[in-house]
Amino acid sequence: MERTVLITGCSSGIGAATARRFLEEEWTVYATARDTDDIEPLAELGCETQPLDVTDRAHCNRAVDRIIDEHGRLDCLVNNAGYGQLGPVEDVPLSKTEAQFDVNVAGPQRLIRAALPHMREREEGTIVNLSSTAALMTVPGLGIYSASKAALEAMSDALRREVAPFGVDVALVEPGPVDTSFQSRATEELEALRESGTGAYDDIYDFHEDRYLLGKLGRSSPAEVADVVFEAASSPNPNPRYLVGTGAKLTAAARHLPDRWVDAVTGLVRRVTR
Repeated sequence: MERTVLITGCSSGIGAATARRFLEEEWTVYATARDTDDIEPLAELGCETQPLDVTDRAHCNRAVDRIIDEHGRLDCLVNNAGYGQLGPVEDVPLSKTEAQFDVNVAGPQRLIRAALPHMREREEGTIVNLSSTAALMTVPGLGIYSASKAALEAMSDALRREVAPFGVDVALVEPGPVDTSFQSRATEELEALRESGTGAYDDIYDFHEDRYLLGKLGRSSPAEVADVVFEAASSPNPNPRYLVGTGAKLTAAARHLPDRWVDAVTGLVRRVTR
């Protein structure tokens, strides 16, 4: 039986690796990105490609409609497109906060709204949302990004319970640090934000810039995340959540520590950084 998957954010990293993983299993893969030039290598491998900006409802509807027109079914939606808005909460302009939530929260919802009527009609389908362990436990400088991923998790939990009677599954994949271009983009964003910020949080900027310059230590590969996404998509009864990597498991455990303890450790790190 031919199975179809729509994956967002396939220009690099986790999205590109996930598209390749589904291809290996002989799924029909619709790989999308804002610029199709970025996903031309996936087209050469055999993916169907399409431009898709998750902030544009018409783009989202067209992507799903195309699959239904061509195959009559959408077996899996992988909401991977997203980015990380770093910086101290006070320094992040509201326009950037709104943009973060538009991509990381409203973007998946737009695609869910487009895909669900078809999945409900067939009483079959899986939605996999890419989250982050930043949703489980946040640190200074990650407030806006963590808030967007926490919102995605809350939405996914509600959705999973809403659509279960229709035979539709919803799973969250929660990677820890992953070796992608996220780090370089985040560092560039931090440098720009520091210049326009209040000047009160230099230690937080220093901490994050040093953290991203440490290299690949402790990070999962995009292929490791892609394996977990495929596991969730192909399981007849997927788990609500999948942690990926040692860092993710440590973070999930640390979230159960008393808040005062975490605050104390955070304060100590900031004092050392100054």
